[in-house]
Amino acid sequence: MKILIIGGNGTIGKTVVSHFKENNEVIIAGRSKGDVNVDISDSNSIKTMFENTGKVDAIICIAGEAKWDFFNKLTEEDYYIGLKSKLMGQVNLVRIGQNYLNPNGSVTLTTGVLAYDPVVQTTSAAMVNGGIHSFVKAVALELENGIRVNVVSSDMVEDAYEKYKDIFPGHNPVPMYKVINGYVRSVKGKGNGEVIKISN
Repeated sequence: MKILIIGGNGTIGKTVVSHFKENNEVIIAGRSKGDVNVDISDSNSIKTMFENTGKVDAIICIAGEAKWDFFNKLTEEDYYIGLKSKLMGQVNLVRIGQNYLNPNGSVTLTTGVLAYDPVVQTTSAAMVNGGIHSFVKAVALELENGIRVNVVSSDMVEDAYEKYKDIFPGHNPVPMYKVINGYVRSVKGKGNGEVIKISN
């Protein structure tokens, strides 16, 4: 398979790339480094990326940002960071990417535990994640040519535990092999419109 992984240089992305590279052609897309460059908050940048990659069999997105801060400190503009990047960035990857997928291809988006188990300072991120879950369930009803779309939603991963353990008190870090299996299930399986939750 020819698989495009957006955010393939990140904490989760590097592990996912390493797995899929064993038996597939993997193209890594990143904002500043990778086989191709992309800013997912810019739909023109997304179109340029796909023009450079050509047709693919699967798209995996492990990218997108949102502002983390206390609710009383978040401004309207702060919310737009997540709305434009993590939410609309991933929506546009499906909207534009469907035209660059081979028949029976798939798109796998990424959210996280905040959609259903938020912690303090994550109002914006939780809102965006929940929106992506609803989008995936709805758009799966309309995609054509056998194209599937799912979203992997993991709890805090073990490789990020030291960085985020104080923000996620009491959360058990998820082993990376479980996270990888979520993406394998989406890409290699037949599920469509699924929120694939990964936890301990």
